[in-house]
Amino acid sequence: MEETNLIMEGFKFMGLGMGTVFLFLIVMIASMNIMSYIVHKFFPEPQPSATPQAAPKDNKKVIAAITAAIKHHRG
Repeated sequence: MEETNLIMEGFKFMGLGMGTVFLFLIVMIASMNIMSYIVHKFFPEPQPSATPQAAPKDNKKVIAAITAAIKHHRG
């Protein structure tokens, strides 16, 4: 008789503990979403510009350097 009561109490404590963890995770996810919204509102990510960055006009030097490095490492 006493054993059944202890098992039921164990299940009650297990449910209480799992419920507490579940509620903590829900609160944590909600607070992270709110914080993310606030950060993105006040500090937006910079938009990429339509013009490309300064690309090298003379690729011959770059190609020569890459070719020399490959030949050097191959032996």
